[in-house]
Amino acid sequence: MSPDVPLLNDYKQDFFLKRFPQTVLGGPRFKLGYCAPPYIYVNQIILFLMPWVWGGVGTLLYQLGILKDYYTAALSGGLMLFTAFVIQFTSLYAKNKSTTVERILTTDILAEEDEHEFTSCTGAETVKFLIPGKKYVANTVFHSILAGLACGLGTWYLLPNRITLLYGSTGGTALLFFFGWMTLCIAEYSLIVNTATETATFQTQDTYEIIPLMRPLYIFFFVSVDLAHRFVVNMPALEHMNQILHILFVFLPFLWALGTLPPPDALLLWAMEQVLEFGLGGSSMSTHLRLLVMFIMSAGTAIASYFIPSTVVSPFAMIAFLSLDSSLQGLHSVSVCIGFTRAFRMVWQNTENALLETVIVSTVHLISSTDIWWNRSLDTGLRLLLVGIIRDRLIQFISKLQFAVTVLLTSWTEKKQRRKTTATLCILNIVFSPFVLVIIVFSTLLSSPLLPLFTLPVFLVGFPRPIQSWPGAAGTTACVCADTVYYYQMVPRLTAVLQTAMAAGSLGLLLPGSHYLGRFQDRLMWIMILECGYTYCSINIKGLELQETSCHTAEARRVDEVFEDAFEQEYTRVCSLNEHFGNVLTPCTVLPVKLYSDARNVLSGIIDSHENLKEFKGDLIKVLVWILVQYCSKRPGMKENVHNTENKGKAPLMLPALNTLPPPKSPEDIDSLNSETFNDWSDDNIFDDEPTIKKVIEEKHQLKDLPGTNLFIPGSVESQRVGDHSTGTVPENDLYKAVLLGYPAVDKGKQEDMPYIPLMEFSCSHSHLVCLPAEWRTSCMPSSKMKEMSSLFPEDWYQFVLRQLECYHSEEKASNVLEEIAKDKVLKDFYVHTVMTCYFSLFGIDNMAPSPGHILRVYGGVLPWSVALDWLTEKPELFQLALKAFRYTLKLMIDKASLGPIEDFRELIKYLEEYERDWYIGLVSDEKWKEAILQEKPYLFSLGYDSNMGIYTGRVLSLQELLIQVGKLNPEAVRGQWANLSWELLYATNDDEERYSIQAHPLLLRNLTVQAAEPPLGYPIYSSKPLHIHLY
Repeated sequence: MSPDVPLLNDYKQDFFLKRFPQTVLGGPRFKLGYCAPPYIYVNQIILFLMPWVWGGVGTLLYQLGILKDYYTAALSGGLMLFTAFVIQFTSLYAKNKSTTVERILTTDILAEEDEHEFTSCTGAETVKFLIPGKKYVANTVFHSILAGLACGLGTWYLLPNRITLLYGSTGGTALLFFFGWMTLCIAEYSLIVNTATETATFQTQDTYEIIPLMRPLYIFFFVSVDLAHRFVVNMPALEHMNQILHILFVFLPFLWALGTLPPPDALLLWAMEQVLEFGLGGSSMSTHLRLLVMFIMSAGTAIASYFIPSTVVSPFAMIAFLSLDSSLQGLHSVSVCIGFTRAFRMVWQNTENALLETVIVSTVHLISSTDIWWNRSLDTGLRLLLVGIIRDRLIQFISKLQFAVTVLLTSWTEKKQRRKTTATLCILNIVFSPFVLVIIVFSTLLSSPLLPLFTLPVFLVGFPRPIQSWPGAAGTTACVCADTVYYYQMVPRLTAVLQTAMAAGSLGLLLPGSHYLGRFQDRLMWIMILECGYTYCSINIKGLELQETSCHTAEARRVDEVFEDAFEQEYTRVCSLNEHFGNVLTPCTVLPVKLYSDARNVLSGIIDSHENLKEFKGDLIKVLVWILVQYCSKRPGMKENVHNTENKGKAPLMLPALNTLPPPKSPEDIDSLNSETFNDWSDDNIFDDEPTIKKVIEEKHQLKDLPGTNLFIPGSVESQRVGDHSTGTVPENDLYKAVLLGYPAVDKGKQEDMPYIPLMEFSCSHSHLVCLPAEWRTSCMPSSKMKEMSSLFPEDWYQFVLRQLECYHSEEKASNVLEEIAKDKVLKDFYVHTVMTCYFSLFGIDNMAPSPGHILRVYGGVLPWSVALDWLTEKPELFQLALKAFRYTLKLMIDKASLGPIEDFRELIKYLEEYERDWYIGLVSDEKWKEAILQEKPYLFSLGYDSNMGIYTGRVLSLQELLIQVGKLNPEAVRGQWANLSWELLYATNDDEERYSIQAHPLLLRNLTVQAAEPPLGYPIYSSKPLHIHLY
């Protein structure tokens, strides 16, 4: 795609040009997408200037000497409080007065939001447009009170006499007074009239109306410093600070508009995180709740240390160094408590950094004079604290500088990133490089992300936020799809290997906020360190999409190149240049992990081979026999039933003789089996609408045997009673039910007219071990056709399979028992009937070889229509066994074509046993496919078809120990791109899937970084809960 794709499309540009002035002014909407009456603009101006009017009244009375300063503040605040309540109750009245009208939904959401019909200056629609109101009554009161306080304190803050005392300049006072009141009016309008959409957006939804509090919060901070200066005397530093803040006060609207100042929730979390990490020696926490709890506990410990009379000396070197500090022997102070609490904790929390800080402090103490401020005014704890902050900020500065240089250089050196404006932007960055450096330094001091606008070399200071960058807990959401299961299988084993790698130092120094990227075949794992402490680490692992887009593929290819150059190539030269200099990815190590290797093969030439397809039908019958015998021999309760039968001396099984069945007399019975039946299921186009298999209604029409009751089964014959005497006996157990194969179903009311059918019994008393379930022995096909198809039944294979069973008896040898079972003709006839009926359901009675399209459809569970289809689908268990046999046969055909023909029955048994034990053969979309992966089945196979290339494909997953390549990402590059993503989507609403900032960037890995963001902004297909790893 061309690099000159618009940063914002025309529609979003128009929307942005309407939203941004509203953000700058705090809420007034002067730029609308339609013509509005003049009173709309006049009313907004009046509401905007209302705080200034009340503040002006108070200021005038003060300047005239009528009121003192604090009375002036009270008067202005009271008037504003009353005005705020009037504004809010007017909004509530307009809402209650107006009639709810259902509006027609349009695809133009933003235009829908802007269109209003105004009837009068004070009409309900006008009031609702000007004053949307609050969602909660509590906020209506609370925000009104805050508006009064802000106006009163702001009036006190901006009194001209007060400003003149600070600066001694009338001109400066006038400027600060004018622009200061503009700042105050902007904050008041956002709080009480209409809240502007902030560029510094942290939450995707403002559920509790926190955003309106953002601007007044900073007003109160500036006023609090001024109040402290008023009541605390003889503090020159506080006076200088107050002077600086008065000047900075007039620039607050620009800082709000640029998104430099954080919203209250982000500010609170960021502040707790910074104090916990640098002031109290802790670590960033994996969840906000843990952060709050740990902050309270750590602060409580620091407070408690103030009351500890002496300090216990530890035998460990660093703790001993701290314990011998002379400041511990003097009077207690807050600085000593904070400094040493942090220092003692850092020894355990982060030993590597604690050692570095201790060495630096000791070295400076040895080489410097004792009279300098560093040694004279600061105790060891505070020195360590300052060194820790400097160390952290220096690392951040270097990472941010690398990120900025990479963005700047690649915007020109990478042809696909070069836009028409690139040359201009590069020149401006060079000319204003000191200013750019100041932005990077300011971002570093605040520990906030360096935001490249639209990922161009236009740098802004993002608002401070927690190290995780997102408001929610890690792992709560993900864009789950069919490929997610591969990460579910992989992550537990990857976590175990990461434990070893982290303990060995293979991933470098572990710090909260570090990001790592793992790569294996088409899988990409994004690993983030959430929390790190003494002997433990908490991480989050995300899995990126496997269906690679063009952008994803381009960046993944560069990732592969980086890892190949680091781990696989052998360098012959002693010194060589890094071909990937500037890339945000630095290779670290390779990790052996047991996971699935994905191989895809072309089956054309195998599945469409006439010889292979011809053998397929014969192999299918053999596989059906093997699967049914295995199933029946392992049915739960079968052996117990046989044991109970022998102990109780029950009569042998009586079955109808096959040769006594009359042939069907209706010609429709034969015509329905004609090959023309399958004309509507042709192979001309395998992707036409496929016939739908009739769903089985579970248990709806099934008959259950009740104690002492003989129930009639359609298609079967029961023993009949003549007068008061029974002509035969059939036991209650369903194994002993008589079945009349091929006999038409008879109405229950006509049973008395049916002739007596002689019954047969098993020749072997142990045949019950492998007897088929009674419901599978019902008939749906004419006996003449069944006899014709019986010739295809492989009797030698059937007997061989039976002789291989593991079936033991207490009195006879197993071989003799199995031999007798194999020779049981009645049992064989049952298997002939069931196997051939399943065979007919899958293929029909045509002796022609199946087509590849037929194989593909039946493999997917779509069977051709036949008279046996309903019979099979009404038996879900048998249907699944038949489908399983079909899939095994396909895999057998592929193996024979690849490895050579099968020599004897024993080799065929080995193949089938391996399929049963080590393979799952089915569809990728099956739930059992996912279950097999989670159960770690050694191999999985699936058949597919590529309609674009017209080829049949096979996919094989093999579970084995393979190497995952892992590299470390520049954390500031990730935070900066995520900050831009948050700004683009939440403020500019630039959700275009082809936008510039989501296009492939081989050095920044821009597309992968966007994917790894937390939903709904990103779209990882897997995201783990915080994973706790013990390092030692």
